[in-house]
Amino acid sequence: MYQPGDIVQPRLGGQKLRVIEVHSDQIVGIPLEDENGEKITLKAADVTLYRKSAEAGDG
Repeated sequence: MYQPGDIVQPRLGGQKLRVIEVHSDQIVGIPLEDENGEKITLKAADVTLYRKSAEAGDG
């Protein structure tokens, strides 16, 4: 489902994470804004792949 390098965000909101490890039903990520930050483990079902919004003025 997810791969190392993917950018995800918790479904309930929160900071974006870069996936560094994938385990059966969990991902391990680090905060996108602080690559030296603490590793965070979440259930894969609790995050969604991050996509930039066209409304954000990115295009």
